[in-house]
Amino acid sequence: MSVDIDALVDRRRLRRKVTFWRVATFVVIAAALVGGLVYVSGVAGLSKRSAHIARIPVEGVIIEDRKTLQMIEKIGKSNAVKGVVISINSPGGSTTGGEALYQALRELAEKKPVVAEIRTIGTSAGYMIAISADHIVARYNTITGSIGVLFQFGNVQKLLETVGIQMDAVKSAPLKAEPDFYSPATPEARAMLETLVMDSYDWFVGLVAERRKLTPAKARELANGRILTGHEALGEKLVDAIGGEDKAIAWLETEKGVAEDLPVVTWTAKENLEELPFSSRVSREFGKGIGSALLNPINEAKGLIPRGLTLDGLVSVWQASDAADNKR
Repeated sequence: MSVDIDALVDRRRLRRKVTFWRVATFVVIAAALVGGLVYVSGVAGLSKRSAHIARIPVEGVIIEDRKTLQMIEKIGKSNAVKGVVISINSPGGSTTGGEALYQALRELAEKKPVVAEIRTIGTSAGYMIAISADHIVARYNTITGSIGVLFQFGNVQKLLETVGIQMDAVKSAPLKAEPDFYSPATPEARAMLETLVMDSYDWFVGLVAERRKLTPAKARELANGRILTGHEALGEKLVDAIGGEDKAIAWLETEKGVAEDLPVVTWTAKENLEELPFSSRVSREFGKGIGSALLNPINEAKGLIPRGLTLDGLVSVWQASDAADNKR
């Protein structure tokens, strides 16, 4: 008899567990359906579906980013976007990355009114991005300028000799793979690099002269690599006004007829989790958690390499000296 009672109790416990999981599954499915309906109806993405000013952040080292270019194209097609603020806080980056972003923003400026706001720093390729706008605002103490192009290469010949390593190569031509890291650059290699740099530099200076309505001589005078404060840049006509984002938005309203008091919505190339359906957010976060747990050692190792060291090709970037870094 006792055995039958125990079996009955176990059966009831099992039935309760099954009932609980059935209810839980129903709740999750129902929530997913509701989230999907909300997403489809546009409520989740209401901020980007109603009239607003789009903020495009350009931060850190500039590289060529296909997703960012696609996002800019999407902004150009959005009827909800009434104006654009390019919010810049970047020392620059690769010249080709700046070129791609500049061209995409110029195409956007043909469809939407675009203003640039340079925050703490907007130098080199960062300034190149700023001149894609039709109006530039900077803080009094913003660091800007540094108009120029750089090609850096190292040589570890003495280090290799110290550890007893000798490098050699067979080349199809003397300038193939020059400069290398294990021997001094030849005069021919240096001349080749100088031609490369100056060709890109002339192109950059031409953009500055055209966009800022400067004579070629004046643009070249300013493009000597020096940095300026926002106040100095205003005097040299490299920026148009002193202020922050509120000043930039005021220009859109007074000069471009953008309605007052529109919300400012940040657009980023990264997918906005809040605009995904509930079910997608759950699965995404779950997968992200597992992926982080599995790949965290790799990510930590990659984090040891500064992003700036991964730039290839010509570079238009300003870097503070070690002494300046130590003072901060």
